[in-house]
Amino acid sequence: METTGWDGVVRAGRELFTRNLVPGTRVHAEELRTEGGVEFRHWDPYRSKLAAFLLKGGSDAWRGARSVLYLGGSHGTTASHLSDLLPEAEIFVVEKSPVSFAPLLGLCRLRPNLLPILADAQLPERYLADVGQVDLLYQDIAQRGQAAIFAENASACLAPEGVGLLMLKVRSVTQARSGRSVVEEARRVLAEARRPVRASIDLAPFSRDHVALLVGPRSTASTVRR
Repeated sequence: METTGWDGVVRAGRELFTRNLVPGTRVHAEELRTEGGVEFRHWDPYRSKLAAFLLKGGSDAWRGARSVLYLGGSHGTTASHLSDLLPEAEIFVVEKSPVSFAPLLGLCRLRPNLLPILADAQLPERYLADVGQVDLLYQDIAQRGQAAIFAENASACLAPEGVGLLMLKVRSVTQARSGRSVVEEARRVLAEARRPVRASIDLAPFSRDHVALLVGPRSTASTVRR
């Protein structure tokens, strides 16, 4: 295993791995490797948009985070790798679907830093009291108005100096417009919310029609683009 420039991520050849917080357990039948008495889990960029974001040139936005709000946890694949990367952090995982929430709940029982919440990400007031302010906001949902949902959650829960990652599902927004116009609209929505986009990365070929938006700390009113 070789270290990388990303906090908590190691590499074997071209493959990424995270140190398994719960040795001996798998989340999605991923490969486990042991080196120097430490067990690592394969991090598949075709299953995790966060891994794809790194391989396409992204940064470790989670570095130093003590609390995370994760919107769209699904079955918990990427959330489990964040659990590996941030063993001391509180990671609040919001999932709307009861069908997906059941396996997510089972995963969270094995990983004490994952805190599951059955709720709609469009209604942050339902979980604000439990979550409070977080250092990192991560969103991966398949709904219209994704940027607006991100902005509302950032306003409610993201610390002013916090950062965010919005995995924008272009075709969930519209089938009629170009991906570029969808990304530009998301940029405008986030700028108006004083959460400017610092980087935009197309996740192809790992995840088609998905663009990762790295959202920086809250800007002052004078720097918001109109």
